[in-house]
Amino acid sequence: MSKGLEYFKNVYDVVPGWVQKMHNYNPDILDHYTNLRGDIMKPGALSVKEKDILLVGMNAARLYERSMVYHTKGAIDGGASLPELAEYLLVSYLYYGAQALITGVKSLQYACELKKVEVSEFKDTEEPADILNYYIQVLGEENSSYVKKVLEALQSGDQRVLQETILSSGAVSAKLKHILMSGIYITVLNGEEAGEWMEKARNHGATESELAETGYICLLTAGIPAWFEASDSLIEK
Repeated sequence: MSKGLEYFKNVYDVVPGWVQKMHNYNPDILDHYTNLRGDIMKPGALSVKEKDILLVGMNAARLYERSMVYHTKGAIDGGASLPELAEYLLVSYLYYGAQALITGVKSLQYACELKKVEVSEFKDTEEPADILNYYIQVLGEENSSYVKKVLEALQSGDQRVLQETILSSGAVSAKLKHILMSGIYITVLNGEEAGEWMEKARNHGATESELAETGYICLLTAGIPAWFEASDSLIEK
C-alpha cells in the first residue's frame, strides 16, 4: 500500500473512495496532498481534536455532509465529547439556520454510533425548536444544559440573546466558538465577514497562530481561495 493510501487508512480505518481514485489517477499528487494534510492537521496552536471538530462545525454550516462526517470521526477519535460536538454544531445555526442544525444531526448520530450510544430516529422537521429538542434527547438530561439554554433563547424571540447564548462558553470556550465563526466565513470565501469574526475571536483570547491554523484547515475543506481570504485578515508576523 502506498504512503498516501496508508495514511488515510490510518485516519479513517478504510481508504475512502475519493482517495483511492486520486491515487489511481496520480499517486504522486496524492502523496503531495497527504503531506500537506498531515502537516496542517498535526498539533500546534490548535490541537488535532480542535482542528477536526472545527471542521465539523464549518462543514455543518455550509451543509457539506461528507466532510463533516469524516471529521466527526477524527474529533471523536481525538477525545471529543457529545456535549462538545453539539456546541460546535449549534454555532453553525448562526450561519445557515435550521438547515445547518439538520445537517448537524448526521454528525451527532454518527458520533453516537462511534461511542456505541443508541439514539432514536430523527423525525424530519425544519422547526429549530424541534431540532434542538432532538439534540437534547440525544444528549440526555445530564449533558444537555447548554442546548436547553439555547432553546430558551430561541423561544424568547430575541436574536441578540440567541447569538450571545450560542457563543457563550459551555463545554466549548467562547474563544473557540468565535474561531469557528471565523472559519465558517473563510470557507464560504466571505473575507470581509471572516475578518470581523477574527477580530472578535482575538477579543476573546484567540492568538494569531490559532487564527492562522484555522486558515490552514479551511484550505483543506474549501481550497486555496479559503487561505487567501484568511490571510487578508491575519496580522503581519
